[in-house]
Amino acid sequence: MERLRVDKLLANMGIGTRSEIKRAVKQGKVSVDGKMIKDSGLIVHPEEQIISYEGEEVRYQAWIYLMMNKPPGVLSATEDERDRTVIDLLASNDRVLSPFPVGRLDKDTVGLLLLTNDGQLAHELLSPRKHVDKLYEARVHGEVGQADRDAFQAGVTLDDGYVTLPAELDVLENTLEDGEAYSSIRLTIREGKFHQVKRMFEAVGKQVVHLKRIAMGPLQLDSQLAEGEYRELDEAEVELLRSHRGNRP
Repeated sequence: MERLRVDKLLANMGIGTRSEIKRAVKQGKVSVDGKMIKDSGLIVHPEEQIISYEGEEVRYQAWIYLMMNKPPGVLSATEDERDRTVIDLLASNDRVLSPFPVGRLDKDTVGLLLLTNDGQLAHELLSPRKHVDKLYEARVHGEVGQADRDAFQAGVTLDDGYVTLPAELDVLENTLEDGEAYSSIRLTIREGKFHQVKRMFEAVGKQVVHLKRIAMGPLQLDSQLAEGEYRELDEAEVELLRSHRGNRP
């Protein structure tokens, strides 16, 4: 069971710096199990004891797992000097735990993005050796057909000479708009090369005009999340991710 100093616990939860918390303890603002403490270095058991700041309970949380429906125009990064990032969309109490995006979606790509501070889980979900499925829906300029399905299943050669792993391509609908052919598709890939989905379609002479990720491994995008919204994963979803790549020690 984890044991922490009170000042470290409160600092990790964004209450203040170590020195600020030390002053707060001296001012009688911090209590453990209902009793004011005098030592900011007091060791506590967060799972068993109630730590309060200015009368309000502070619930300690070591890990954070967020599902976001990423909107267009936002970068899958922790910071950027010019553009907004997905971290900018988080509430301050969620940013405190320093989550980062697991993998990247292009700036104009929308859909499922996992954010966490669990580096080991992120590493294993992104490891090329794991071949974690990523499911996308896309609108494509051009008529997608059986020849494209066969090409994707065999692996297509990208513009840099890389041959992709076999991918599963399903055509949902073909339409004709103003004399131009468009297709709605679903694509499952098992790797994450730069702009991979767009480059795969370019390799067969077509262009992706809208791209949305709807699943990553066993985790599916919550249909109730509007673009730009996010929520914490529930315990079952976290365990599903962990079991998908093996349990974390």
